[in-house]
Amino acid sequence: MVIGTGAAAWPSREALTRVGVPPVRTALDVALWGAMALWLLTSAYGTKLFHGWSAVLPVLGLLVFVAALLGFRRWTVARRLLPSLGLLLVLTLLGGGAYAAGAEGTAVLLWVLSAVLALDRLPLATGAGVWAVLSAVVLLADTGKPLHVVIVMSAVLLGGYTLRLDAQARGAGFRMLAQERAARVAEAESAALAERARIAREIHDVLAHSLSAQLVHLEAARLQIEGGYDREQVLRRVVEARSMARQGLAETRQALSALRGQLVPVEDYLRELAVDGVRTEVVGEPRLLPAEASQAVRRVAQEALTNARKHAPGADVSMRLEYAADAVTLEVRDDGTHGPGTELGASGSGYGLLGMRERAELLGGSLEAGPAASVEGGAGAAPYGSRPPDRSEGKGFTVLLRVPA
Repeated sequence: MVIGTGAAAWPSREALTRVGVPPVRTALDVALWGAMALWLLTSAYGTKLFHGWSAVLPVLGLLVFVAALLGFRRWTVARRLLPSLGLLLVLTLLGGGAYAAGAEGTAVLLWVLSAVLALDRLPLATGAGVWAVLSAVVLLADTGKPLHVVIVMSAVLLGGYTLRLDAQARGAGFRMLAQERAARVAEAESAALAERARIAREIHDVLAHSLSAQLVHLEAARLQIEGGYDREQVLRRVVEARSMARQGLAETRQALSALRGQLVPVEDYLRELAVDGVRTEVVGEPRLLPAEASQAVRRVAQEALTNARKHAPGADVSMRLEYAADAVTLEVRDDGTHGPGTELGASGSGYGLLGMRERAELLGGSLEAGPAASVEGGAGAAPYGSRPPDRSEGKGFTVLLRVPA
């Protein structure tokens, strides 16, 4: 039976159980209840009313008391009101039996303990009602000292309610601790998923363009072998594929170093990347960038140079890296002039810079790619999708990345 909220609400489940209670506190509680049981037993025998066969009655009463106490705890944890009240009635009747035998002190002690248990573990309104009934019982049993009874039962009311508040505070603290632990576990799982996604992006960004270029060269070599082309052309294709494999291996090592936090400075990486006459310019004071921002700059530079080689072979290409106060900007530009197309122009899915755009947006930055004039003007830069860059009529093409750093 689960009661509602307010005065009719049960204490929290954590307050009714021993969860979160330190072992020292548990040992003290056991010692306290053991002393209470011993007190009940000695007070009963102290009356010198139990002789002969009746000497076993206090021991039997103590066993009933312990059994009722354990049952009461079990039913209150289960929040079953009627069985809990029934066991309190057993304790009250046990006190009545002691009173009838002449052990008034033992009877009052049993009634007081029953009142404390009711206030501590039952719904507040029910516990207060049990306390009121037991107060009347004690008052009727000790009519000679009504003021004394009022003082004692008032202290019982205060003590029982204090125990209830203490248990509730402990239960609330345990719930907060459990919620904090759950939040930490969720945060750790989220961080692990984010790291997996980052590793997946790195693997894709490093290997996709390298393997696709190798595939183009090897496919061209296969066609030349089947068509009886010159041996020198086949050898050149194989050498270029081997060069791409070496470059891919070096980039994979760079990615692994990035994942370990062992990155070389971005400007040094761009200079190593700037082959075949690509001009590189660094503006501002170089500094160590966060890993994600550094990787974004490296991958965009890599992808932009690969696209320039694909779609504008022989064009003049320049890279400009600018360090601002709270951001870093990379601009990769070709002048649009190019020689005969190569097989590389047909390779790739066309989504490389689209992936870079998503990476930049995840970092709170932006990526623009399009004809040089539209990017410089800050408008008209179309998303880089499945179509190749528009370099018609000798137009240059610019890729502009900005990321906070």
